[in-house]
Amino acid sequence: MGELRMPSLGADMEQGVLVEWLVKPGDRVERGQVVATVETHKGLMDIEVFESGVVRSLDVPPGSQVPVGTVLARVEGSDRSSAASSPTVELPAPMPDARPSLEGARATAVAPTEVEPQGPKPKTPGPDPAPHGGSSRRPRASPAARRLAEELGVELGGLRGRGPRGVIERADVERAAARQPAKGSRDPSHMRKAIAAAMSRSHREIPHYRLELEVDVSPMLDWIETQNSELPVQDRLLPGAVFVWAASRTARKYAALNGFFRDGQHEPSDAVHAGLAIALRGGGLVAPAIHDADRKTPHEIMGAISDLVERARSGRLKGSEVTDPTLTITSLGDRGVDRVHGIIHPPQVSLVGFGRIRRLPWVDDEGRVTVRNVVAVTLAADHRVSDGREGGTFLRSIGRALAQPGGEP
Repeated sequence: MGELRMPSLGADMEQGVLVEWLVKPGDRVERGQVVATVETHKGLMDIEVFESGVVRSLDVPPGSQVPVGTVLARVEGSDRSSAASSPTVELPAPMPDARPSLEGARATAVAPTEVEPQGPKPKTPGPDPAPHGGSSRRPRASPAARRLAEELGVELGGLRGRGPRGVIERADVERAAARQPAKGSRDPSHMRKAIAAAMSRSHREIPHYRLELEVDVSPMLDWIETQNSELPVQDRLLPGAVFVWAASRTARKYAALNGFFRDGQHEPSDAVHAGLAIALRGGGLVAPAIHDADRKTPHEIMGAISDLVERARSGRLKGSEVTDPTLTITSLGDRGVDRVHGIIHPPQVSLVGFGRIRRLPWVDDEGRVTVRNVVAVTLAADHRVSDGREGGTFLRSIGRALAQPGGEP
């Protein structure tokens, strides 16, 4: 019998509220299926099961506030040896806010975590009207209720939630008949407290070392220009996607820089899940992961970034996307920052930063001085797991990857 437990969805999360069950005892569930919604200081999150099977019991009623690790439900699966409980990897604190930039590829490096697709965009609703003429605060709704509202054309602003703490649930949506998508509510001040707690812990516990390498990315920009010449505007590739691709592809060859440090031990990860900070429209930040980023092409990375940004800002992230980044990749280039000296997000062991692309004098291999497009790539790493020699080799490998986008680093 597998157990679904309250997952840890934040660096300082100790408890959460079970808002809504999307299944009932006797239901058949498949691995990865969303079965519940929980509320944390990060907002409302979908929770998936990690084992296929049959729901035997729901042990926590909606509205209950329970500690991390509490058994929420029991699932009897066909594979009794597999774990049904959600992983309790702590969510890395996001990087500082950075607004999206859609400047040309040669103008500046676009923050990989802040990319939005160009061309025709999905309609983005404005603030939801206050229910019953009250406060202008957006209505609180579970992710499942928001999706159903969009599918059925229900306007959440006119609904009164009957769920815990007034949260709008699927049953509330089913009773209504208007149209307007809605977004979940989040408290940015709570997010800032979580960020501060995680960064304080990082400073206190992790012996950082930092390295920097300047890389000529002129070949990368030429490649992007060629790729974009054959693509529609909405599918245009941006430098930030190539940055994520290069760092992720390289990380899979460096176990000491991809994984976690927990309970006094290094836990290398076989997969590379690139954590990306996303600024939310209502304030605050989240840092979901692009799963298996090392196995994706730059174009697939670009699509994954756009998808994550859209779902994060409409409150449709899955719990698994915020629990398991194996390293963080960040850029503040669109804010005019030349280089990023990051702080590791515990329990991760590394953070890769990209500054803005600058036109600088560059001495080539033959001693000639030319003007090239240069970006500063930085690494913050945990000295308990790796050292400067390995970190320097890692950075040079990223530089080689940027020189040949789409190929092997």
